[in-house]
Amino acid sequence: MKSSQFSGAGRRSRHQGRCDYEKQSVLRCRKAGIAAPVVYFVDYVSNCIYLEDIEGSVTVRDFIMTAREHGSSLYSLAERIGQILARMHDEDVVHGDLTTSNMLLRPPHPDLNLVLIDFGLSFISALPEDKGVDLYVLEKAFLSTHPQTEDVFRALLQTYTAASKKSSPVIKKLDEVRLRGRKRSMVG
Repeated sequence: MKSSQFSGAGRRSRHQGRCDYEKQSVLRCRKAGIAAPVVYFVDYVSNCIYLEDIEGSVTVRDFIMTAREHGSSLYSLAERIGQILARMHDEDVVHGDLTTSNMLLRPPHPDLNLVLIDFGLSFISALPEDKGVDLYVLEKAFLSTHPQTEDVFRALLQTYTAASKKSSPVIKKLDEVRLRGRKRSMVG
């Protein structure tokens, strides 16, 4: 599976750097025990990364939609996501594009074997601000894609807070980012 492809010979060095960030983030996650696709090959000539295909998987987005149709609880999933993101942020990996479409469940799906994918915007940062923005992006994507799941997202954050060694400043920054987002939407 080809993850990323960039064109434009004049931009090669910037894209090579992007490939390195993506590879570094995936490898750091895997080393920490977070499921992410295996990096098979980085082609710096064509600026492509070749990754493992997660066969039989479904996106968390589709899993949530199906679960809601059947009236199933999503709290175990929220807790699992919170645990994984806490571990990822404790490793100073910032995903950059956290959505339920960038999380997969390996079969059997009810086992909640979560795999993070699409690290194309990822980077390494110890800053609580970057991690708070990461959670804010997920919150906005989660609540817009899955309306009326505010309580599920709260459960995700509660688990994140309990599981992360560095959660206090991150949650504080998340609250600040939320406030900035509200002010921006009020102004126009």
